[in-house]
Amino acid sequence: MTPLALNPSGNPSIVAVERAIMEFRSARPVVIDGDESRAFVIGVEDLDAATCRQIEAAASGKAHLVLPPARLRRLGIERAAPGVVALPVVDHARIENLALKVEGRIDAPVSPVGRLDEEALELARLALVLPSVIVVPLDREAEIDPALVRVSGEALRAYRRAQAADLKIVSRAPVPLEGAPQTEFIVFRGGEGLRDQVAIVVGAPDFQKPVPVRLHSACLTGDLFGSLKCDCGDQLRETVRFMAENEGGILLYLDQEGRGNGLANKIRAYKLQAQGYDTYDADEVLGFDSDQRRFDFAAAMLKQLGVASVRLMTNNPEKISAVREAGIEVVSDHRVIGRRTAENVRYLAAKRDRAGHYIDLEGALACSKPD
Repeated sequence: MTPLALNPSGNPSIVAVERAIMEFRSARPVVIDGDESRAFVIGVEDLDAATCRQIEAAASGKAHLVLPPARLRRLGIERAAPGVVALPVVDHARIENLALKVEGRIDAPVSPVGRLDEEALELARLALVLPSVIVVPLDREAEIDPALVRVSGEALRAYRRAQAADLKIVSRAPVPLEGAPQTEFIVFRGGEGLRDQVAIVVGAPDFQKPVPVRLHSACLTGDLFGSLKCDCGDQLRETVRFMAENEGGILLYLDQEGRGNGLANKIRAYKLQAQGYDTYDADEVLGFDSDQRRFDFAAAMLKQLGVASVRLMTNNPEKISAVREAGIEVVSDHRVIGRRTAENVRYLAAKRDRAGHYIDLEGALACSKPD
């Protein structure tokens, strides 16, 4: 009998990465095949003492912990690149101290990472789990359990570019909104891993002219529940209102929760903020730099819609630069200001002072009109 062998995607490398992402998110190990070596990798997020004992039995003293630069800085090591700490004993308490504890401090020399280590961190980022990884180098002749998912390091490195290039519209329909009855939702598949992105076309913008556009990263707490800790919900609704009352526009709703860290990590950061950390310091404790988001696929969405030039509605200078670098002309940029509350004033000040956002804390809820 001829075996069934189907690969509808036409790209087995993408399929392998997506399977690896799902395994890693489920706290199961993955084997990364590098150019000249290979390794067994597992995240620290759901690690327990029993799993650590199993890893130690298989590692023969060769395991190490890969830590991102942000986490190393919190441990007291000023680095701009990831680093490796040896794990001669895979001790659960020690790993928690190095990767997770707020009061953790480095307890051993930190070595430079290899390519496999970088690829393991990229898998953690794609899986939206905490970006600290246990890596166990494997001999080429080592027998590997066929149940383990395997992925090439090259496929991991190329995955984001491939996803942006493969972005496509999968559905669209009119969705009248309160205050914006002429609105169409257009759903794109791709861009960032196993996620969908949405272009919300408000009114009837003239695509032959610069189009008012906002790149809005999803914020479950603010957009849906009206959290007072941020200004995201205000910005979302004010943008739609402004576009509906003027010449229309496009709001790109991007699945990049928590500045690209994922919802679980965002809530972890909120817990740290409740303990006194600002939004960026909280992310650094978890191992994240100030912003993990990418906007190249947002520009690809605009190009597919036929938009060549925009009037960008944002307070974030990084978005302006990213859209320009992706080949979209930014004719002008305009502020979208949310309410100031007792709960979000420190957050807004941190974005202004630490990330250069264009925020006037004395301003009222308003959207500046493009010229």
